[in-house]
Formats: sequence, structure tokens, C-alpha cells
Amino acid sequence: MTATATAPVEALPTIEFVAPMPGFPDHRRFYLVAIDDSGLVYSLTSADDPELRFLVIPPPPFYPDYTPEISDEALSMLGVDDAERLLLLLVVTAGETLRETTANLMAPIVIDNESRRAVQTILAGSDFPVRAALGI
Repeated sequence: MTATATAPVEALPTIEFVAPMPGFPDHRRFYLVAIDDSGLVYSLTSADDPELRFLVIPPPPFYPDYTPEISDEALSMLGVDDAERLLLLLVVTAGETLRETTANLMAPIVIDNESRRAVQTILAGSDFPVRAALGI
């Protein structure tokens, strides 16, 4: 599901959001591109507007105890009933320094690895923060 930053656009994996991300109603197709060789940092770039990019990370290296419960509604939207097919990504807000950089644990992006369909879900009723310091 990763690609190098130099891959031609046609070769990049396309992620299709089944519902637009909050605040971005006109953007549903994104390319997921590895930014580093370790696979810890990715760019989620709009297929229709390359200027629209989100920095995203997989939770385990930064938040090993992060185990959100994904709602039945989100799973239904993706057409998934097997959690093993899911990839979670967290949207990162870059700070002036690494210490000031945060990740949104309240609204993970949930991707079906097989269909590459995605949804950003809000974990209502949870205590997860919107701006959690990176666990490094």
C-alpha cells in the first residue's frame, strides 16, 4: 500500500474515501506515498489537488497501546467485517519542533487494505485526544 515518492501518478495506490474527510467535501481520492524508507511517515495527497496533503502515520510505532474500537457504522461503510483487513492511520499536525508535533487519536483514518476504501471516523465517547504528543 506504499509507493515511493518518485513513482508515476498512475502507479500510486489510490485510496477512495467513502465519505469525505471533515472539512474537505470535494476530495475523496488520495494517493498514499511513503515519505521515509522506514514506513513510519506517509503523505496522503489529494488526487484532484496535489496541494492538499496530509501527513499520516501508522499508530503502533508511536502509540503501541492505541486500540480504538471502530464503529459498526464505519465498518459497514467500508463493507468490512474482518478487522484484520484494516489499516489505521493518524493525521499528524507538524509543529515547529518534533516535541510540538501531534497526532489526532480521536479521528483515525480507517482503510480497507483489500478495496483501498477509507473513512475518517470520529471515536465518539472516547477519551482519545485530538492533539496527542508523538510517543517517541
